Amino acid sequence: MRVALVHDWLTGMRGGEKVLEALCARFPSAELFTLVHVAGTVSPAIERLPIHTSLVQRLPAVRQFYRNYLPLFPLAIELFDLDGFDLVVSSSHCAAKSVVVPGRARHVCYCHTPMRYAWDQFPSYFGRERLGRAGSRAAGAVMRRLARWDAATAGRVDCYVANSQYVAGRIRRYYGRDALVVYPPVDTGFFTPDGRTPEPYFLIVSALVPYKRIDVAIDAARLAGIPLRVVGDGPDRPRLSASADGGVEFLGTRTDEEIRELYRGATAVILPGEEDFGIVAVEAQACGRPVVSRAEGGALETVLPNETGVLVAAPDAAALARGLRDAADRTFDPAAIRRHAERFGRERFAAEIMNLIDDVMRAPDIRRW
Repeated sequence: MRVALVHDWLTGMRGGEKVLEALCARFPSAELFTLVHVAGTVSPAIERLPIHTSLVQRLPAVRQFYRNYLPLFPLAIELFDLDGFDLVVSSSHCAAKSVVVPGRARHVCYCHTPMRYAWDQFPSYFGRERLGRAGSRAAGAVMRRLARWDAATAGRVDCYVANSQYVAGRIRRYYGRDALVVYPPVDTGFFTPDGRTPEPYFLIVSALVPYKRIDVAIDAARLAGIPLRVVGDGPDRPRLSASADGGVEFLGTRTDEEIRELYRGATAVILPGEEDFGIVAVEAQACGRPVVSRAEGGALETVLPNETGVLVAAPDAAALARGLRDAADRTFDPAAIRRHAERFGRERFAAEIMNLIDDVMRAPDIRRW
């Protein structure tokens, strides 16, 4: 059986790339198709596959500004030639799910989320305060066209797999399709406690993009008088750095080993935005550390209130500051936090996703999916 894996872009190891890494392990003879590949930014398990890139790869300054070519993504993804493949597995948060699949092949989409900026989070990315009136209006026209294309191509997938019940709801709302839920893999064998006493800092591990709401966490840490360390990079870093005071330390991109040490030493890990799943929350819990998160999205499925973390009802900085102080004052059981995280391990993901794909390939009538 010839297998094609399709992923939006390969520019770093975030949650989606960790799912892709697990799929690469299950399909070691697969070929990988992606809009953009920046060599050396993803794991060797991904890099060893034959990688096919799109026309976007050849555009100027694509390494730094690939997001600026978003209007070209529909054309680029549809030009991939997948003739000869029996199974296509797309890992999609943008355009990968809309790849054109030959009629005899089965297409399973692991959907991290329908694209946020085209559907329900446009103001965070392209609002007037970010682009100005004219820029926001122009971006709105592009995003409306992209949303129409995204919905129109939803039928190219035979079986949707969501990374959480929350995302399954978004798939139903925007694509009119049901989705099965398979939680993404967390390397609980790597992310482990070491028994140390936590230090007096809170931690964020995140891409620095608008919907992550890092600005809210910075304001909350200031209100709570609590030191904050931020791991990650992205287009929002200059703005966030300008708004931060001396209590915030931006650490940039770090290795998995360094991130594990930071998890282990933190008082708690913060997820200030609405997460689709929130793999960072589970990695932190695997290290025995609690999480402070908004009581929305995937956090409702990964964090047990007052047992493995603190859930904050309101989205503002004052409410999050109260949650930070609560977490700092509360006594958590690291062993119990760790036990909860173990249910999201890699072996569970591999078994569930392969069983699902086997069912799809055996089904005489794929329309039942």
